[in-house]
Amino acid sequence: MRSDVVRLFQTLPHACGYFSERTSQNLVIDPSSPQLADLYEFGLLRGYRRAGEHVYVPHCIGCRACVACRIPVATFTPDRAQRRCLKRNADLEVRILPARYSAERFALYQRYLQWRHPDGGMDDARPDDFSRFLYTSWSPTRFVELRKDGRLIAIAVTDFCTSGLSAVYTCYDPDEAGRGLGTFAILRQIELARENGLDHVYLGFWIAGHPKMDYKIHFQPIETLRNGQWQIEPRPVS
Repeated sequence: MRSDVVRLFQTLPHACGYFSERTSQNLVIDPSSPQLADLYEFGLLRGYRRAGEHVYVPHCIGCRACVACRIPVATFTPDRAQRRCLKRNADLEVRILPARYSAERFALYQRYLQWRHPDGGMDDARPDDFSRFLYTSWSPTRFVELRKDGRLIAIAVTDFCTSGLSAVYTCYDPDEAGRGLGTFAILRQIELARENGLDHVYLGFWIAGHPKMDYKIHFQPIETLRNGQWQIEPRPVS
C-alpha cells in the first residue's frame, strides 16, 4: 500500500567533512521505505542527495554553508578553461554502462581514495564499500567510464533521474590528474543530460570559498536552492 507519509530521521552529530572545527548532522529519508526510489526523485528537487542507500540533506545547528546546486543544461556555456579541458580529453572513449562491481573498477576507486583521502578513513576501502557507497538495488545509476587506449582512467557515478542527472561521485587515476578529469566528467554529464532530454545536472552541495567545493560555481549559469526556491547564483567576481 502506498503511503503519503514521508519519515525523516536526523543523524547524531558527527565530524564535519569540510570544516575540522565543526560537527554536522543530516536529515535522512527513511531508508526502509518501499517508495525510496520515488522519494529520491522528489528529494532531488528539494536539495537532497544520495550516498549509497541514504537520501539526505545537511541539517546542521548554526551552519548553512552547504547549498544545493544544479546546472540548467539548456543555457550552460563552457568557459575558456572548460573548453580547453574538453579539447585536452578529446582522445578519451566514453562508455555508459550498468553500475556493477568489477576488479578493474574497484582498483581504480581504491587507488583514488588512497591518493585523495590519505589517513582519512576512506583510504582502506574494501569491495563491499565500493558497492554500498556508489549504487543500490533501487537507484537509477549508471557508470560513465572514461578510457584511454582501452584503459579505465575515470568513473563518473551518475543517477539518471527523470528530473535530471545527479552527479554522485567521480574517481580517477591520480597519474592522469593533469587532465582535469573531474571537470571533464561534469561536462560530459551535461552533454548526456542534453542527449536524454533532461533539464538539469545536480552537483550536490556547493560551499562558497571552500577549496574542495567552490569549483562548482564555475559551471555557469548555475542554480542554487535558497529558501525553498531554485534561483540563478550570481557569477563569481574574477
